[in-house]
Amino acid sequence: MIAAAPDGLLVVDKPAGWTSHDVVARGRRVAGTRKVGHAGTLDPMATGVLLLGVGRATRLLGHLALSTKGYNATIRLGQRTVTDDAEGEIVRTIAADGVTDDDILAVIARLTGDIDQVPSAVSAIKLDGRRSYARVRAGEEVELPSRRVTVSQFSVGAVRRSEAGLVDLDVHVECSTGTYVRALARDLGESLGVGGHLTALRRTRVGSFTLDEAHTLEELEHGTVETFVVPLADVAVATFPSYVLPDEMVPAVRNGRAVSVDTGTAGEPVAMMTSTGEFLALYRQDPAPGQVPAPGLAPAPGQAPATATPIAVFAPA
Repeated sequence: MIAAAPDGLLVVDKPAGWTSHDVVARGRRVAGTRKVGHAGTLDPMATGVLLLGVGRATRLLGHLALSTKGYNATIRLGQRTVTDDAEGEIVRTIAADGVTDDDILAVIARLTGDIDQVPSAVSAIKLDGRRSYARVRAGEEVELPSRRVTVSQFSVGAVRRSEAGLVDLDVHVECSTGTYVRALARDLGESLGVGGHLTALRRTRVGSFTLDEAHTLEELEHGTVETFVVPLADVAVATFPSYVLPDEMVPAVRNGRAVSVDTGTAGEPVAMMTSTGEFLALYRQDPAPGQVPAPGLAPAPGQAPATATPIAVFAPA
């Protein structure tokens, strides 16, 4: 019988052709436990960083999925597909040989920063309880509402022009969670009047976790999985602001009780740590009544101290 891997994170380099669920299933096998989940779906066509939580780390996945992400991608101008990527049927072809590099850069500039983006219709977003992609595959016309996302970097590397009038762009994108790189390809092509779609997508980063520390499924299967797991405490410190608790507060936090403490954060999750480096819980700083908190400052005389309240407790029961 395979011994269960310790609680923590597996940083996987997802291969092409695998769904995120496929990777989770393989992760359960190599980790020796069914308590494995992923943070942030990658399409089957895509490769790169997929975070798998093992054991208690599965409870962190919702927070990790909110991290910013980085991608390398190839966008083809001159063709639009039903899925906005190379897996879908081509529905329109317009020669893009008249599109200049300056034209491309001008539109990319408009797609950088805080933008309102309509997700791809074949996304996993639910619409009246059903996944959007399921509605599209059933032949329905789907219109998803736009959402505000942040594209902090959208840069072009190589530009390749073919005799068939197609233009391939190698790009790098840094963006907030909820951003669809497929939608960027679609919107770039539509704004240029020639259509566009993704032909390749590789996620290079989720939060602070990069391809440099990612492992292939083959490495996980043929190695000692315990050596690949990023310990829960290391994940917490790498992902969230951290606060080292006075020893007398440890029992209260271990049991998920609010504590009178100023963590120096405002409204964001903070990892509560012991002096020995044990990760106990995620807490959120609440301001003192009638007080706008200033990190590191004590409440004014006569005011109640600021408190921190639990989001999720990870200390073993």
